[in-house]
Amino acid sequence: MLYRENGQFRTTYRADQQIFPITQDRLLIAAALLFAFVVVPAIASDYTFRALLVPFLIMSLAALGVNILVGYCGQISLGSGAFMAVGAYGAYNVFARVPDMPLIPTLLVGGLCATVFGVIFGLPSLRVKGLYLAVATLAAQFFADWMFLRIKWFTNYSPSGSVSVSGMEALGMPIESPVSKYLLCLSILVAMALLAKNLVRSAIGREWMAIRDMDVAAAVIGIRPMYAKLTAFAVSSFIIGVAGALWGFVYLGAWEPAAFSVDQSFRLLFMVIIGGLGSIMGSFFGAAFIVLLPIGLNQFLPVFLGWFGIEISTAGISHAELMIFGALIVWFLIVEPHGLAKLWSTGKQKLRLWPFPH
Repeated sequence: MLYRENGQFRTTYRADQQIFPITQDRLLIAAALLFAFVVVPAIASDYTFRALLVPFLIMSLAALGVNILVGYCGQISLGSGAFMAVGAYGAYNVFARVPDMPLIPTLLVGGLCATVFGVIFGLPSLRVKGLYLAVATLAAQFFADWMFLRIKWFTNYSPSGSVSVSGMEALGMPIESPVSKYLLCLSILVAMALLAKNLVRSAIGREWMAIRDMDVAAAVIGIRPMYAKLTAFAVSSFIIGVAGALWGFVYLGAWEPAAFSVDQSFRLLFMVIIGGLGSIMGSFFGAAFIVLLPIGLNQFLPVFLGWFGIEISTAGISHAELMIFGALIVWFLIVEPHGLAKLWSTGKQKLRLWPFPH
């Protein structure tokens, strides 16, 4: 009875086109944001910020960008790690070479560098699709690995190939403590999620979904496939590039090209598939599943086995964690192939009718 929308009348087009037309949804989102911005910084420990919250927020942002390309436009991409790397190294070069460069514009420049890189490697999508496009985008990953390893200019001629950043400030405030890093990532994630949500509801978002469902039919009704696909690559790469810059600047602090390997691309793709293709909320669910669940298993398994008097080594915990994690992925895909976001949507629909059986 708490999730009914009876009596919530919308008398204007503006009210009907709200992102969250149901009052309960707006209140829930407002409460969640208030909790994230006010309560969490007051109660969470430094370990929670560094090991859980900051990587979760950054990977949620990256998964959001991948979901725009894969979930909404239907273009399979295995080059997300390369886009993150370009965003990180682009932001690093601007930050290191331009005196007194502010942090926020630096991150945005990194996103723009990834946009250019993504559009260039998105050109094959005009001719190929499916697995062939996946292989074409995988070439971006190999090219980025070679570029950042061999061309020393990108690493500011560092002998070891690794780079580091320090002395970050945003709006006059130092970004050094775990709380400040968390608030920076959270603010950027909220802004980007709002941007993505509005984009997928706009005309260009409908074009992306038309291309995803049937590109030939979309072209027949006047949608330009080239424009739709390249804009999807551009927007997706920009968001992933900003996430890559945050991953390097805020989470790692110092990194090398191996930090953005092909494994990162697969992790991001798994996040989107498990969370739910074509769902903004699914990006958050997928990131929570991939980032937080292994850490939770690592902490829970020794305690659980200790109840039965079983001792397990660190290596055994690592192997058991991978086995359970893989089994859970398979189980979730069998139970709900449309992702965790579909379970969330189904639960909301049932709440609308509860307690009535129909």
